[in-house]
Parts: sequence; C-alpha cells; structure tokens
Amino acid sequence: MDKPFSLACENNRGPILEILQPLLADKLSVLEIGSGTGQHAVWFAKHLPKLRWQTSDLQHNHVGINQWLDAYPSPNLLPPVELDMLGDNWPKADFDCIYSANTAHIMPWEAVVNMLAHVGLTLPSNGHFCLYGPMQYQGVIEPQSNRNFDASLRQQASHMGIREFHKINQLAAEAGLVLLDDHAMPANNRLLIWQKV
Repeated sequence: MDKPFSLACENNRGPILEILQPLLADKLSVLEIGSGTGQHAVWFAKHLPKLRWQTSDLQHNHVGINQWLDAYPSPNLLPPVELDMLGDNWPKADFDCIYSANTAHIMPWEAVVNMLAHVGLTLPSNGHFCLYGPMQYQGVIEPQSNRNFDASLRQQASHMGIREFHKINQLAAEAGLVLLDDHAMPANNRLLIWQKV
C-alpha cells in the first residue's frame, strides 16, 4: 500500500525547519497536532534529533502516519496518539512546544477555539505554539490564489475556510499566549509563533 503523500508538505518543510531549528534549540518535547500524512514528523524528527516528536491525529489517519514512521524511523519520533480537537483526550505527557500545520482552516471553528484553549493549558511557562497555514487579516484574503483556495474549502464543507488572524490571536491571548512572530512563508502561508507567559 502506497504511503499518503502531500506535495505541499515536501515544499514547505525546509522553510519551516529554518524557523523552527533555532526556536526549538532548548526544547525537549513537541506535540504535533494533526500530523496528517506524517511527512512533517519524519522530516523534523530527523533534523531535530534532541527533540522528542509526538505525532497525533484522528484515528483514521494513523495508518498513513505509521507508514511514514516505518519508512523513515527516528529514535525521537513517537507513533501517533488519537487526538480530536472537538474532544478532551489530550495526551498527558509534558510538552514544551506544540506545532500544527494546515489544520485551522480544515477543522470547525469550535475545534480551533478548543485547540487554543488546550494549548494554553498544556504548555508550561515559556513554551511555544507554532501554527502554520494561510490567514486572512481584517477580513482580507490575499492573494487571489488564497481567495480561490478559501472558496474551494467552503464548497467542500461549510465549516472550513481560511481563518481570521486577529480572532485566532485573541483566542491565544485568552489562553495566556503572547505572539512572538508572524512569518511570511512560501505559497502565501504564515508561520505564527506564540509563547506561553
């Protein structure tokens, strides 16, 4: 059975790593929310060998994630745990960083709200939350390719769509997180980084 594959993951992993590498130099353990295909996990675990990388996703994605983990094993890479942003089954392990890519525009808004609340409860003081994906600002989605993407998401399901940065940042603030950086990334995405106060 072929492994699931995302071209976007292959294209964005290098630029994301450039930012994460110095940021996570003193970190010990990362929880990845929504590991998807598993491609990011195997790439980051290989290049951040001192960091324990915990994959997670809905149960139906675990087979694909495990295929990637089996093909590219790393001693610091952990098999996926089930994690639903609409539930409360968060892992009990200690994490000083939480990372999630291309999830906020896919999950329902109430799941985004729940995600930020749990991130705030899970991270210790000075822990980081890194969120990658497209954003809109003050209701404006740029460029046209992102507007097309947003329209296609909403056609797929009414709960999907590119999220408003300021609403997410407000949720983060309510969860005790302070925005450190908003990085412009390739393909009109952003990498947002918050720190727990």
